[in-house]
Amino acid sequence: MNASITKADVVIIGTGMAGTTLVREMRKQGDSVTIHMITSDDGAVYSKPMLSNALAQGKTPDGLVQKTAAQFGEQQNVTMWTHTRVIAINRRDKTVIVKGPEGRDVIGYENLVLATGAHPRPYTAQGAGEETFKTVNSLTDYARWRTDLSAGARVLIVGAGLIGLEFANDLVAQGFHVDVVDPVKIPLGRLLPEALGPVVENALADAGVNFHLGHVIADVVEGPEGNVAHLDDGTPVPFDIALSAIGLIPNVKLAEEIGLKVAQGIVVDRTLRTADANIFALGDCAQTDAGVLPFVLPLMAEARALAQTLTGTDTAIDFPAMPVAVKTPAIPIVVCPPAPGTEGEWVVEGQGTDWRAVFVTPGGEILGFALTGAETQGRQALAREVPHVLAA
Repeated sequence: MNASITKADVVIIGTGMAGTTLVREMRKQGDSVTIHMITSDDGAVYSKPMLSNALAQGKTPDGLVQKTAAQFGEQQNVTMWTHTRVIAINRRDKTVIVKGPEGRDVIGYENLVLATGAHPRPYTAQGAGEETFKTVNSLTDYARWRTDLSAGARVLIVGAGLIGLEFANDLVAQGFHVDVVDPVKIPLGRLLPEALGPVVENALADAGVNFHLGHVIADVVEGPEGNVAHLDDGTPVPFDIALSAIGLIPNVKLAEEIGLKVAQGIVVDRTLRTADANIFALGDCAQTDAGVLPFVLPLMAEARALAQTLTGTDTAIDFPAMPVAVKTPAIPIVVCPPAPGTEGEWVVEGQGTDWRAVFVTPGGEILGFALTGAETQGRQALAREVPHVLAA
């Protein structure tokens, strides 16, 4: 094989938020560790959580870019391999074989980090074409979405979870007609107590979102003058463009190919090591003892711990209570749900759009909470009362 050979102390596959946050944390420890990053795209650094409210902020795709790959590489003293695809990983030789614009190369590593993220869960319906239900999970996706989103379009969103609601609020604020469909009977059904469902639904409905909760799409009829989704109760929902927001699937293909342990995500221990002592995973692709946690705060905690490990001090991850803020200006929401199956009950109080729900065990311990409106200001105090998800 005709290929150049290079070597780095740490090779990171993926230049999304997980990879770049890890680099920043490592560089706080100094420049002695050589780092190479590999990405199949242009490696532009941006905040993925911004994609779901970029319209309201007036952000174009270019406006979301914080740094180019070249700028990030220079600032952090990192070698960036952009537009480069991983062909194979050889665990025995500790090498990564890649193919980029200049052909094939071999990159040796002391430690390898999989920061491969996750891809959107696909959605299909009878009569719908392959491109009917679009997804927005990258800067490229967002650029395409902006191009396809004509002024005044009728937008159908499948999924009333966190991302679906953020997009819905963002779109109605910009004058789009928005319908949201979800088989769950309350928005944020996996995160909110049932009592707060109507509070959130009514606030977003007042902002202009049309909800069809407790229903699924039976079929779709597409046409040049627009499309119609028929719900399972026969309700027609006309739309011009549709968005699927039904969750993410961790990208585990590379890990599977090299025989690492994979369940829902890439299985890692408390130091984020995989079944191979020199290969780590973090972010949306990783599965810790707390499960897969596709949120910003767990990612940052993982990056801090892994940076210590990769610079010489093995450090276990520490997950304190990690409340999630939902970017819905029509009704601010902060959620910190208890683990599924936890024994206890929700204690709910409030009025209007300002509600406080606390999950309490029979022994009186607070294990979770959900806040809306002005009550979100109390999230830090409540978070201090909730025990750590994982303690170092």
